[in-house]
Amino acid sequence: MSTTESAVLERPQPSNLYRWLVLIFVSVAMFGNYYIYDSINPLERIFLEQLGFSAAMFGRLNSSYSIAAVVTLLFGGYLVDRLGIRKSLFLFSALCLVGAILTALRADFYPMLAGRALLGFGAESQIVAVTTSLARWFKGKELSFAFGINLTIARMASIAADNSPTWAKWAFFPNGVNAPPSWHRPLVLAVVVGSTAVIGAVVYWMLESYAESHYHLGKSGEPDKLSFTEGLKFNPSYWYVALLCVTFYSGIFPFRTFAIDLFISKVLSQMHAAASSTAAFAAAQAHAGFLNSILPFSAMIATPLFGLLADKIGKRATFMVAGSFLMMPVYLMIVYTNIPLIVPVAMLGVAFSLVPAMMWPSVAYIVSEHRLGTAYALMGLIQQVGFAFFNDAVGRANDMGHAGPDNFQGYTMGMWMFSVLGFLALFFAILLRQRETGPNGHGLETITTASPA
Repeated sequence: MSTTESAVLERPQPSNLYRWLVLIFVSVAMFGNYYIYDSINPLERIFLEQLGFSAAMFGRLNSSYSIAAVVTLLFGGYLVDRLGIRKSLFLFSALCLVGAILTALRADFYPMLAGRALLGFGAESQIVAVTTSLARWFKGKELSFAFGINLTIARMASIAADNSPTWAKWAFFPNGVNAPPSWHRPLVLAVVVGSTAVIGAVVYWMLESYAESHYHLGKSGEPDKLSFTEGLKFNPSYWYVALLCVTFYSGIFPFRTFAIDLFISKVLSQMHAAASSTAAFAAAQAHAGFLNSILPFSAMIATPLFGLLADKIGKRATFMVAGSFLMMPVYLMIVYTNIPLIVPVAMLGVAFSLVPAMMWPSVAYIVSEHRLGTAYALMGLIQQVGFAFFNDAVGRANDMGHAGPDNFQGYTMGMWMFSVLGFLALFFAILLRQRETGPNGHGLETITTASPA
């Protein structure tokens, strides 16, 4: 061992306070990323009426993100390895911010499309860098807790973006609620809030640079790497989980793309004569944003609790069946009944908390540890392909149905698409449970924290 290596090993470990600072600022970087992504959710109706966009064009803004994300998943981990954590975190956070700026520059579809694609490349690679960073600074049981805190802070950005018509009404209605809303100021606000991505990355750079010369740090964690050859070797249980993943999440995130406009139209269609006023639109938009924010908020609170329940009693595949079943009727309830919107949205919130709490940890039971990177990366890639397709398909369906406040039933075709996804998610969850309760199971139904080693 050289003198330099010996000196490094003799350095103290970073304090808990120092590591908490690292966790906070990498999470702040992800907060900016998430806010920029969700910042367009409340703007669909404004884009349609003021910029002449179609629903398909609006859906394509998020499809372009997902297509770029697929590219990122193919070599994003390699770039993090080559550049190092602090450089890659700064670079990809800066790309997120540039994407937000490009989206806000002009009322022109193609620059906005390019901005969202740039966001997709930067955001997904940034998440790889953050994941790698947390694995360097936290070990063992601390790592799961750190990931939980990180995701909680990031999801707070989604809640803030969905509710921005309420807390940032001055941006949406700069001339008051009786004047037409602004498409531009909310996107400028997204640039301002999204700058936290770069601020967090810069502070992390300083913290890591200081720590490398004063503390003994562990090696960087391995990012999720994709190997199609390895993926072909996975057992049927893994593929049932992967297919559940793409069908379930394609019914959640593309739905969130269009949900605020859907909820606005539902509320306005029930208001009849008041539907044409800007004040009515402002009130409906604020309520719709609140409803859409229930999904990330419920996931923040309930997902860890469901995870603890599974650790105590097992039954992970059964819980996935229950969550998928709960999701299936939600979309048809919205278009075919007058049940208050809070009811189907709450059902979807429970499903969105329950299924992921069981699904992601289950992969670690099904796939050997040295192949987990490939397993998770492959699921992420398939998931983004689903997002790209359904953001585009549902947008086209809404255009074909001439969906809007004056024709709420125009959303029916898109909601049937999401309902079919719910049925398929339930189908794959049942197949998974059937296999896991048979002789080829991997313990999803039986293994608990109290199980013998």
